[in-house]
Amino acid sequence: MTTHFKLAAAGLLLTGLIAAAGCNQPNATTEPAAAEAPAASPDVYRFKVGTIETIALRDGGMSGVPNDNTILGVGRTPAEVSAVLTANSLPGDTFDLSIQPLLVRDGQRLVLIDAGAGTNMGEGAGKLPASLRAAGVEPSTITDVLISHGHGDHVGGLVDAAGALTYPNATVRMSAPEWTALQAQAPLAALVAAIAPKVETFEPGAQVTPAVLAVPIRGHTPGHTGYEVRSGDDRLLYIADSAHHHVVSVQKPDWANSFDGNPQAMQSRIALLGRAADENLRLYAVHFPFPGIGRVTRREDGTLVWAPEGSGATGS
Repeated sequence: MTTHFKLAAAGLLLTGLIAAAGCNQPNATTEPAAAEAPAASPDVYRFKVGTIETIALRDGGMSGVPNDNTILGVGRTPAEVSAVLTANSLPGDTFDLSIQPLLVRDGQRLVLIDAGAGTNMGEGAGKLPASLRAAGVEPSTITDVLISHGHGDHVGGLVDAAGALTYPNATVRMSAPEWTALQAQAPLAALVAAIAPKVETFEPGAQVTPAVLAVPIRGHTPGHTGYEVRSGDDRLLYIADSAHHHVVSVQKPDWANSFDGNPQAMQSRIALLGRAADENLRLYAVHFPFPGIGRVTRREDGTLVWAPEGSGATGS
């Protein structure tokens, strides 16, 4: 059972308004008014990548996780992790991790990147279908679900509490190595059986939809994949589980965490975050504070810092 599952165990469509044209002539035609925009929701954050509409969707997360080195700062001490947290105006004894999959309107396709936790984390997550509806999107209209990796907080939402497909009309796409690894996870056998007819695999680095490129980010799981959304000269890199905490993972990228399956993940994190700072890359971090969009900058002393876009938190 993965660490994600161990931790988890511990723990409308809006209707368009149609208005008749005010005309008394017998042959007058009536035309529908434009559909009313969905009401604002704290679980929905709309933004653009070039001309592409992208939407951050809250699934939930984990709150008040103890700072005991079982997750962050493995091999360090609680005091070391606490010092980093408190220096950034955060509590030192606990921390929070968010989950926000990303929706991309790719031409005629509605592409969802990762599916959230579903029922795997109790009441702390599983809000993604409701967030989609708050954004004016029915789960049945999703055409593609791109999976970064097979941990429960990324694939659990592919099925509902009864085991039925949450996105019945979607193709589920993931890297070939990740699908092989997912099929070997005994706790996910029922989920694997449910999604198998919908799965299409790709090789690392493939162009998976017209606007989305798969980006291998090695170490976290056998086929761990980020996704780059491209529109013209604009880019957004979905970093998946390259980094989990917006302060500790960014400011101490060389510190281990228990979610990573291979030490290579640490080297990938160091390289990715360093490149992000050097090239001013726009990132989407699924576990950083909602909505998870931002950039990495460097202080004068060389320390990397998360600089959020939108309503997210930041390290000082």
